[in-house]
Formats: sequence, structure tokens, C-alpha cells
Amino acid sequence: MKGRKTQDQRLDFLVEEFKADSVQYRNLQTPVDTDGKRRILRSLMNIRMPKMMPPAVLRIQDEYLKERIRENGIVGLDDIPTLAERGSTHAYADQLSIWQGDITRLSVDAVVNAANSQMLGCFIPMHTCIDNCIHTFAGIQLRAECSRQMNQLRLQYGNDYEQPTAVPMLTNGYNLPAKKVIHIVGPVVTGRLTEELEQDLSDCYRNTLDMCLQNDIRSVAFCCISTGVFRFPNKRAAELAVRTVTDWISSHPAAMERVIFNVFKDEDKAYYEAELL
Repeated sequence: MKGRKTQDQRLDFLVEEFKADSVQYRNLQTPVDTDGKRRILRSLMNIRMPKMMPPAVLRIQDEYLKERIRENGIVGLDDIPTLAERGSTHAYADQLSIWQGDITRLSVDAVVNAANSQMLGCFIPMHTCIDNCIHTFAGIQLRAECSRQMNQLRLQYGNDYEQPTAVPMLTNGYNLPAKKVIHIVGPVVTGRLTEELEQDLSDCYRNTLDMCLQNDIRSVAFCCISTGVFRFPNKRAAELAVRTVTDWISSHPAAMERVIFNVFKDEDKAYYEAELL
């Protein structure tokens, strides 16, 4: 009970600090229930522009988020069967996995975030996109680091710079179980699917794996890049992801301990299993 009370106290403290930090919402009435407080805190974190908080507030935020993730359940490589352990005869079955669930629970070297070209995370309160989830549970330090990197790039390329499609950005994972986050902008399908869009999606996977190789990242979990609101057809996205990752591993057979295809929807799980099992 003592641990639960401590977490409740952290939540109460953070809600008030983030309200005070917000000019627009500092007088917002705080709900009395835990779920309501969690929604308010997450929403305030989601809409907050990239800047830092006092160290004492960051310390409580970090303690709170780490406990939230422990409550959700941390999942390590040993908890995720390889394709070989599931009976697959795929050439790289001992290095590949399909795992369905919340990517913020994964204790791996890096998780891949489907970012937008501003590279600052999702500002829509409580949005269910992976960009929002990763930034929420990493903590506000992640948006601040993304902003610092983008500011450096704007000094080099101009004030209008936006991150191009398929060019990855590496950051720390902060409060996530994952050590690093690789942010990448996937192609957006606005009409028919073209060869160029397919090449862009393949480049997302290939360039991310190249970044892993360059930074000694040996386990990575890919989300379903460009599906959902980016409207890339799910089945074709899975086919391209599997083909690109397989081709890359064939050229770098000892580089990766594990590549995880992280899916959330049953539909995507079925597509990946059809390709690999």
C-alpha cells in the first residue's frame, strides 16, 4: 500500500506542476479519480512545447513514469520467442520475432518511432498514435532532445528544414525500457500506391538498420511504419518490411541479435505471420 500511495502522491504533484507550467490550463479543475488525473497529466505533457522543467519535477516525473511502465510489465528479449522457437523455417528465424503489444514495454536496444517531419512528437492530447505513446512514457526530455537536434539541423540547412522521409534520427530512450529511440518519417500515401512510395518505405527499414549498425544497436523493435494515419496498405507494408529486413540481414548476418516486428492490430499480426511462419 505504501508504494501505491507514493505513486498517487507523485501523480498529484505532477498534475499540479504541469498545470502551473501551462498558462492556458493552470486553472483547470483536477479530477478526483486516478484515471482522470492520468489523462490530465498525459494531455498536458502532449501539448507542452519542448523546454525543460526544474530538476526536482523531472526527478518525480522519471520516478512516476518508470513505475507506470513497471506496472504495465516490462518485456525483454527472453520473453519474446524467435521465429525459430515458433517453428519457422525462415533463413533468419533465430534472429527475427513477431510481438503484439505496446512498444513502450520493450526492453531492447532501440525501438522505432513513426515520427512526423517536425520530429517533435504528437501534440494531440491522448492521441493513440505510437509517436504520442513513446513521447508520453519517455518523458518530456525526449521532445526537448528532438528539438535540440532539429535546431542544429536548421542551423545547417535553414529555418524551414523538416526531416526528410526515411532519414532516421537517434535519441535516448529516457524512461522507456528501451535504451534508444530511432525516429523515422515514413511515406504518406495520399492517392494510389506507387513504386516511389514503396521504395521510401523500404528505405525506412534499411536506413534504420544501417543506423543500428553504426551505433552498436543489436536489438531493435520496428513498429508498422506508415500504416494507420499515413495510409500505407497494411499487407503491402508487411511484405516490404519483411523483404527489406531479410535482405539487410543477409548482407550483415552477424550484425543483429534480434529484429522484432512489433504489431498492435490483429490484422498486422496476421500479415507478418503469413510472411514468416
